[in-house]
Amino acid sequence: MTTQYPKERKDAIINKMLPPLSMSVPELAKAENIPYGTLYTWKQTYVDKKCKNTKNTSHSPIQWTAEKKLSAIIETSTLSEQECNEYCRTHGLYKAELESWKTHFIKGSEQNVTQEKTDKNVLKQLRSENKKLKKELNRKEKALAETAALLVLRKKLDALWEENEDA
Repeated sequence: MTTQYPKERKDAIINKMLPPLSMSVPELAKAENIPYGTLYTWKQTYVDKKCKNTKNTSHSPIQWTAEKKLSAIIETSTLSEQECNEYCRTHGLYKAELESWKTHFIKGSEQNVTQEKTDKNVLKQLRSENKKLKKELNRKEKALAETAALLVLRKKLDALWEENEDA
């Protein structure tokens, strides 16, 4: 036997599940004496309905680009708690997602700074090694040229000695 709940009560309970109260479904089920499954269904129906009504109907927040995520972080950074919760509701976000994205961007930028320092040190070492190798190559090329010149002179000298012996 299914129980019919008045729309006003249903809306009030759904609002308790959303920020700023954000009550958990088990907690709300116990307080309101409504089955878990019913509450989960209501919440999912509400979220699906809200996602269809948001500006970003083509993408869920999970599929947002880094640019969109950064834009959302910037937009919500100056908002009050209540305004931020309203923003999250209208865009189909959870506040935890915003915080996670913010942390991710901060860690990423910190890693970029340390990576830059590491890259600079590696580049400096590679340039130094390259300079040493070029010096060594230049020295060996000179030695090879000198050896080739000596061989040519040796052949000419041998040819002259053979001509002098024949004459």
